[in-house]
Amino acid sequence: MNDVKWAPSADIETLKQRAAILASIRAFFAEREVFEVETPCLSQASVTDVHLATFVTQFVGPSYAKGLPLYLQTSPEFAMKRLLAAGSGAIYQIGKAFRNEESGRHHNPEFTMLEWYRPGFDEYLLMDEIDALMQSILSCAKATRISYQAAFEKYLSIDPLTIELHALKAVCEQYGYAEIAAQETSVDPLLQLLFCMEIEPQIGQNVPCFVYHFPASQAALAKLNEQDPRVAGRFELYFKGMELANGFNELTNATEQSLRFDEDNLQRQQMALPKVEKDNRFLKALEQGLPNCAGVALGIDRLVMLATGKASIKEVIAFDIERA
Repeated sequence: MNDVKWAPSADIETLKQRAAILASIRAFFAEREVFEVETPCLSQASVTDVHLATFVTQFVGPSYAKGLPLYLQTSPEFAMKRLLAAGSGAIYQIGKAFRNEESGRHHNPEFTMLEWYRPGFDEYLLMDEIDALMQSILSCAKATRISYQAAFEKYLSIDPLTIELHALKAVCEQYGYAEIAAQETSVDPLLQLLFCMEIEPQIGQNVPCFVYHFPASQAALAKLNEQDPRVAGRFELYFKGMELANGFNELTNATEQSLRFDEDNLQRQQMALPKVEKDNRFLKALEQGLPNCAGVALGIDRLVMLATGKASIKEVIAFDIERA
């Protein structure tokens, strides 16, 4: 019993700073008349995204003697969009999300997410608002912006929207990823590898940096760009070596969204991953009518790390997975 880790992984002073940051975020949205909501952590539906692994449990109770499978949510997105379809207007949520993936310096299987949606906004207006929040919380300078295509051209001298697989594999070999590249049959995993390993470390080091117009194939929940349908209204925010936020000009077409879920499941089959049933409640909400809007998910724990100068996520949460 002597080696049991009972104490918090974060010190109390840091937790007080965290509480102050959360209060500032709520004040930020109150001033803008964006109202706070709560949606379930447990859902009867999971997500088809091949990059997300969901925790699953069972509810056994009245009418469900044989058990009802329930999934801990990787994001409150689908439930919040159901509220938007019901006429909520601008909303935000600060809550727990769960992803069954490795823990590490920037990751904990249970983490806190800030997610918000702005009817009438596109990705550019939402980036403006995120920028204002960042300056408010971190006292940092105004963020820079670069397109996904321009980032690859600047740092790797390639065009990610036109490069063919054999040429991309050659680039990967130049950077020491020949073994990984040899196994891939499509460009997206290799683009993601190069972006993560070679581009991310070079952007957003001194001031936050938005990367926008991700390839359409990497943006299953975003509208395609009207001027260039090769890219979609997806953006990410990076600062000091961390991905902080992932946002979209939200897809509102139920038929198109259903087809993209099908594409996810086809990819799952190719990767020997289990099929995931589509969230029909979410699709029904889209059929009812999701207003044109932009939305974003921002990692609270990582934001607190930046605000407090901590090097690890366990230093800004009360109990990390090893102490939970």
